[in-house]
Amino acid sequence: MMSLPWDIKVFQACQRLDSKIVTCDGVKPNSVADIITTDESGTKISLDKTALEAEIKKIDTELAAVKYQEDRRKEYPAIGTQLDYIYHNGLDKWKTDIVDPVKAKYPKPN
Repeated sequence: MMSLPWDIKVFQACQRLDSKIVTCDGVKPNSVADIITTDESGTKISLDKTALEAEIKKIDTELAAVKYQEDRRKEYPAIGTQLDYIYHNGLDKWKTDIVDPVKAKYPKPN
């Protein structure tokens, strides 16, 4: 999955810090300084900015850990093409010619 837009990451981080948060306004690019969060009744909820920044970094780390999956998904040919390749060339040749090069290009992080 990936990269997320900044405002989505901020909202996700806010909700991780307080599950009652339903709105997250005042989001500016790469800044958490002016964020106003509220619950469903409109009551403002204060968040520690340092904790929010740490949670955003945690989200970035989680996304980076699975980025290889998205990269691989984009690189593999369509499933129909792969099945045709298997039919004409066999499973071992498919693995050697299609799967292994993609896995080598986008290795799974340790």
